[in-house]
Amino acid sequence: MCGIVGYIGTKQAAPIILDGLSKLEYRGYDSAGMAIYDGGKINITKSVGRLKVLENLTHGGETMPGICGIGHTRWATHGVPSNTNAHPHYNAAETITVVHNGIIENYLHLRQMLTDKGYQFVSETDTEVLAHLLDYYYRGNPLETVTKVLHRVEGSYALGILFADCPDQVFAARKDSPLVVGQNEDGCFIASDVPAILKYTRKVYYVDNQEVVRLRADHMHFYSVDEEELTKEPVTIEWDANAAEKAGYEHFMLKEMYEQPKTVTDTLMPRIKEKDIVIEELNMSDEELNSVNKIHIVACGSAYHAGVTGKYVIEGLARIPVEVDLASEFRYRNPILEEGAMVVVISQSGETADTLAALRESKARGFKVLGIVNVVGSSIAREADNVMYTWAGPEIAVATTKAYSAQLVALYLLAMKFGKARGKIDSKLFASLLGDLKRLPNQIEMLLNNKLKIQKFANRYIGAKDVFFIGRGIDYAISLEGSLKLKEISYIHSEAYAAGELKHGTISLIEEGTLVAAVSTQPDLYAKTISNMVEVKARGAFVLAVTCEENKEIEKAADYVIYIPETNPYFTNSLAIIPLQLFGYYVAVGKGCDVDKPRNLAKSVTVE
Repeated sequence: MCGIVGYIGTKQAAPIILDGLSKLEYRGYDSAGMAIYDGGKINITKSVGRLKVLENLTHGGETMPGICGIGHTRWATHGVPSNTNAHPHYNAAETITVVHNGIIENYLHLRQMLTDKGYQFVSETDTEVLAHLLDYYYRGNPLETVTKVLHRVEGSYALGILFADCPDQVFAARKDSPLVVGQNEDGCFIASDVPAILKYTRKVYYVDNQEVVRLRADHMHFYSVDEEELTKEPVTIEWDANAAEKAGYEHFMLKEMYEQPKTVTDTLMPRIKEKDIVIEELNMSDEELNSVNKIHIVACGSAYHAGVTGKYVIEGLARIPVEVDLASEFRYRNPILEEGAMVVVISQSGETADTLAALRESKARGFKVLGIVNVVGSSIAREADNVMYTWAGPEIAVATTKAYSAQLVALYLLAMKFGKARGKIDSKLFASLLGDLKRLPNQIEMLLNNKLKIQKFANRYIGAKDVFFIGRGIDYAISLEGSLKLKEISYIHSEAYAAGELKHGTISLIEEGTLVAAVSTQPDLYAKTISNMVEVKARGAFVLAVTCEENKEIEKAADYVIYIPETNPYFTNSLAIIPLQLFGYYVAVGKGCDVDKPRNLAKSVTVE
């Protein structure tokens, strides 16, 4: 959520900041602004709406000269989207400016304290409190001022700060909200995510919790919140800037769907060695794997849906009981973590606030945490005991596709690793499973190449009001993700139900012409699912079925069938989800929706 970009160097700052903010649009925002020091004062321009409005107001940054500045795209939390509430925010004298991602939890108390001291507020935001609090503590030493403020505020923050008295410096600070800094021969940069500055440098430093950075044109220094100087090592970003571009596709989402064969390959192949699975970063011996008697999977959104699939696969192959929790519920239900339990947290960004909180809660209780994440150096990657990277590369579209597919594959590998170590998978089954895993990338590519058939079908349902997805077992997990893909990008009401629950209330929602997508990829459940399809069809539903090639019997109950190639039943999610992703995408495109940046949503949910 929200985006921060800052620059100080020898080039004009505004065009660089606008360019960087454009690379962060996927994070979600409703207003944008910039603060640039022009040699005499700090000038601010901000606007409601897309970044293009700010670009037009400033003629691409030309009307805001200066080689030092900060910019921001805001996703409203405190106060409605408006020019006044947009960032950056000034102090009264307009000599201190701040941009902020996160939430200041004690802002009301601080606001009242400052009001009592004569400070006047013009916005509804928690961020304006920071601008006035910086002013309150400022005595000519900006580093001391920043650290004093950080000792007073509670909550999460990533900050970019300018002081007019110190125009040769930009300050950055971070707690719980992501922040990176980088440097090249022309200057230094701050950003809330790597894509914003990857065009300018491949070497970045990840700012850790309660750290402050002072950036000048030619160097940067890191400090603790107690002003102790720190030494940090840079991380080299391996993927290039082109990976974060559309490469000729109409939308990032379509591009990323077509990258799924490569993503699955990149997640699988480094871990398949000499007909075995080697997950080096897991750093657990077979004895340690054997000692795990329960697994808790904790995640949000699509990562949670991957976790639901993981439950079926791990329990089936490794015979370890698995609980799957929404991260936002996990720590508030006071979960029971038994001795021998292992916690697995899943997050594309590695910065998901609720998931990060669950990780910290688990570690505080003394339990080992494995993070399955996509972003190297992210908070979850740094704080988990062990990390399993998905290597999906940058995912820009808000609605995940390739990162979800990579998470599924990571969970398959984990299940097989546990199953073999515990003696639950014999050599013949293990070899068969490996063969099926290796075939997945080509099978996914085949399904993607069948897009025209799905596009034609999707065009029939552009005007749909309600769509229901049903399935049993792993098919229910597939349905959850298929439904989410449709609703989040097309704004059509869509729900997923365990097919066996239809008679317990859901079937009352079916009326003439309602689309029901029935997922049926588990051979043991074919007959059960067909009976559910017959039930909804008898009440007027139009039934779309997604099933395996062998299941020809389903044609008697379905109005339209999409077949997926044969694979082990534990791996069918990786294939069945592809036509459902394409269906959601083409419905949204047909409706004229902003596919990559759906309304009210953000790619990285970094506040609770």
